[in-house]
Amino acid sequence: MDTDLDGMSRDQLVAEVKKLREGIREHRDSTGHALCWHHPALWALLPERSDPVPVVPGWPQFLRGCLRYRESLDAQLPQAPRSNEPYRD
Repeated sequence: MDTDLDGMSRDQLVAEVKKLREGIREHRDSTGHALCWHHPALWALLPERSDPVPVVPGWPQFLRGCLRYRESLDAQLPQAPRSNEPYRD
């Protein structure tokens, strides 16, 4: 894995790092309802082509997971701004 890097020039490696950083920043800067989404664009930054189909939990299990995630944000970021913005398609 990652043998594609072995043949890259310094300029190609720098371009690759910049591309990966841009993708990581885009994911990091997700906020609000975007935090809950499936992020295949992030995985597409990897050289191996894979389109994994996620195992999707049933609704009750999924919602419990969402609640745990939201509770973890309260615990880890108690001073983060809050929003009442509804979800919009």
